[in-house]
Amino acid sequence: MHLSVGNHVRMGQQMKLAPRMIQSMEILQMPQAQLEERIELELASNPTLELQEPGADAEGLRDAMAQERRDDREHTRELVVGGADGAPGAGESAADFERLDNLSEQYGDAWSNTLESGEGRLSDRSERFLSGPGPSSYAGERDGKMDAMANSPAKMASLYEQLMGQWRMAQADDNLDERLFDLGEYLIGNIDADGYLRADPEQLRDAAPAKLGDVSAEEVDEAIEILQMALDPAGIAARSLAECILLQIDAKRRDPDADRDLLDLQEVLIRDHLKDIEINRFPRMVEATGRGLGELKHAVARLRAYSPHPGRNLADPVTRTITPDAVITYDELTDTYTALLTSGRLPALQISADYEDLAKDKTQEKAARDFVGRQLRSARWLLDAIRQRQHTLLRVIGVVINAQRGWFEQGDAGLVPLPMTLVADQLGIHVATVSRAVSEKYLQTPRGIVPLRMFFSGGTQSAGGDDVSWTAVQAKLKEVIDDEDKTEPLSDDELVEALGERGITIARRTVAKYRGQLGIGTKRQRREFV
Repeated sequence: MHLSVGNHVRMGQQMKLAPRMIQSMEILQMPQAQLEERIELELASNPTLELQEPGADAEGLRDAMAQERRDDREHTRELVVGGADGAPGAGESAADFERLDNLSEQYGDAWSNTLESGEGRLSDRSERFLSGPGPSSYAGERDGKMDAMANSPAKMASLYEQLMGQWRMAQADDNLDERLFDLGEYLIGNIDADGYLRADPEQLRDAAPAKLGDVSAEEVDEAIEILQMALDPAGIAARSLAECILLQIDAKRRDPDADRDLLDLQEVLIRDHLKDIEINRFPRMVEATGRGLGELKHAVARLRAYSPHPGRNLADPVTRTITPDAVITYDELTDTYTALLTSGRLPALQISADYEDLAKDKTQEKAARDFVGRQLRSARWLLDAIRQRQHTLLRVIGVVINAQRGWFEQGDAGLVPLPMTLVADQLGIHVATVSRAVSEKYLQTPRGIVPLRMFFSGGTQSAGGDDVSWTAVQAKLKEVIDDEDKTEPLSDDELVEALGERGITIARRTVAKYRGQLGIGTKRQRREFV
């Protein structure tokens, strides 16, 4: 084989996204809360980007203005859409979406605070201001973020840390020997987020740390038993669902006021009839236990008070705060729905005039001016990306309100199919842009806070030829099941027939799929015994 090294010239074309285009797509896809975090990050890293200066210097006026800004949070961009007569909404006649490639040509423009009658009028403001209410703080006061961090709640200890804390207390109280303590520590490390010790006993012995040496099956069983007694809540370190519930029943027995007969019956049901409980076979349980139907139903109902995932009671809960990106209100006088972007939560930003002057100052070193120039371009791209995000989101919401007015009036039953391609064609933008615009966005409506993506789905046609979304079909299915005779619930085939009588034709497998998605059991599981 002969290897050679040389230079070769090859012509070709390659598509490459400009940095500003990538940033615009990222900003468009961000939900409100994430966008706020991104702005805070940019404020901290880009010296040319700053919060809008206050219009007063006195300290007393500063507090007054801060209160005024808090009262002005409702100052948001507005979009009014057509009424029930089907008149075009504001979003339908909005100007065509500007190509992201040309963002740099729009630096002198800013979108108006209000988009009415579908026309995006240009604001008279300077390019350095991002529309919105006054800032939440002032330039030079970014140390306030440190105060917020200092005042934030401490991170909750992990499940492992909490269980180890309990295990150390057990060692101190019960004088556990060092080997047992080390083995318990090792086993706690194998407890999963639900609180279960699911690993195979043989695997646990084989993977034991070297300092424990050879570990026998008896030692593992003894350590697990002690862990189950020492750790709270009851059920931690269980190896199965049945053992988890039985541990909680045993814990109940320690209560002197506990109903012993009920606990004994529950123990029998868990040990011998867990499958019967799962598939609602009360007649078999009546025959096997000799207990009455009412007594068994009461015992099973009380079983639901036990936790099948005790570890989750200790684990740090993942709390997600949903911040609506827009508020939808209804005006009875005009019979119209109005979309208000919640951009008032965003800090009002501007480009630093000092850094703009510095970039133009020929007396400064070229390296310094080049650095400032790059930062200025980055800041301008960010402001333009935010404006484009708000404009695009507002237009998409306008189309949604017009198309899904039935949902606002009737709920899920009023949803109609709305493909993203249809919205994209109507607005003259790419379907990927619509997808990014609705991603992780939420609307605050008269019916509650809902994801924007909920309004986009396929569907079918009713017997009358009307379009019906799959969400509306699910709502009809739930309605049929809610109205059925619970002592003789409908089978999936009978549900297909019932929906057909309501003008909706779908397959049996679709009924089974939607029933599962709604968390509704089978015919046997829904049956109530009397």
